[in-house]
Amino acid sequence: QVQLVESGGGLVQAGGSLRLSCAASGRTFSSNAMGWFRQAPGKGREFVAAISWSGRTTRYADSVKGRFTISRDNAKNTVYLQMSSLKPEDTAVYYCTADRKPYGSILYTVGDEYEYWGQGTQVTVSS
Repeated sequence: QVQLVESGGGLVQAGGSLRLSCAASGRTFSSNAMGWFRQAPGKGREFVAAISWSGRTTRYADSVKGRFTISRDNAKNTVYLQMSSLKPEDTAVYYCTADRKPYGSILYTVGDEYEYWGQGTQVTVSS
């Protein structure tokens, strides 16, 4: 059974940092782009960041650019999201996802392009 399991969420004060992890099991995703999305209460799902299968290319939402960093360790089948300078508006459930196409050249910002999803981890930033 393929699973993506997020961890590292929690409560942090504005200006603080958190590091999210997403561990994959059931198959390897070393040939798939992976990404992070988030969903705040009462809002739709929002693209946060994506990383190519090789790790050489990344893409960020404008709202997190310069504050968040996505990375991956293919040997551990894990993707990370380092979040710094957190703001209350970053409060959301964060979801890890994997692209359905191996060795894809496009980093999608639309959730429908991704096939596998984790259960999410809550991030709450207090003011």
